[in-house]
Amino acid sequence: MTAGARLRRYALLIAGLFFMGLGISLVTKSYLGTSPISSVPYVLCLAFPVSFGTFTFLLGAFFLLLEILILRRDFQKIQVLQIFVGLILGVSVDIGMHLLFFVEPAAYAERIATLLAGCAVLAVGVYLEVSSNTFVHPADAVVKIIADKAGRNFGYTKIAFDTTLCCTAGAISLAAFGTLKGLGEGTIISALLVGYIIAAISAILVRFNIGRGPESARN
Repeated sequence: MTAGARLRRYALLIAGLFFMGLGISLVTKSYLGTSPISSVPYVLCLAFPVSFGTFTFLLGAFFLLLEILILRRDFQKIQVLQIFVGLILGVSVDIGMHLLFFVEPAAYAERIATLLAGCAVLAVGVYLEVSSNTFVHPADAVVKIIADKAGRNFGYTKIAFDTTLCCTAGAISLAAFGTLKGLGEGTIISALLVGYIIAAISAILVRFNIGRGPESARN
């Protein structure tokens, strides 16, 4: 691979992570519940004087540690660079929350519109991240490792993983505030909708010969 091609791939990864951070911020700003992967960091940032993005990064670092503990000698040292993926996403979340300070939907219809916009932006970010064919976020990597080790379907493992995160966020919220914060219908909608939007983006780009789609990019 030429230096130029490698540079384009990493530029695509960074762009994808930025859009993911922006999408997560939009979903969160809908006040209908944040995305499953962001649920624990968001509840923690409400409970402690630490930014949303910082907790997002710390959770990614935790998942990377899990990868190392599960794989042990099979862990590829180059995958330590996933830490920078988590760092860029965390910074992007904080930038997104800062840029979208003016987004304060009041009516329910406005919140739904904000949520849908966030899902669309998040889907674009995930598509770009995967299409870069470089590194993925530690959360996605650890799900694949768990699925492979357990001999389970990735999709079902992902559902169980996201459910565990939401339950953990709920437990933290109840312990800290006595009520549920950061979780709601938006959490479920974003969990279901983002995947369909990614599939639609891939199909459209392949139809017009603009891209090969995330699946083909892996080959």
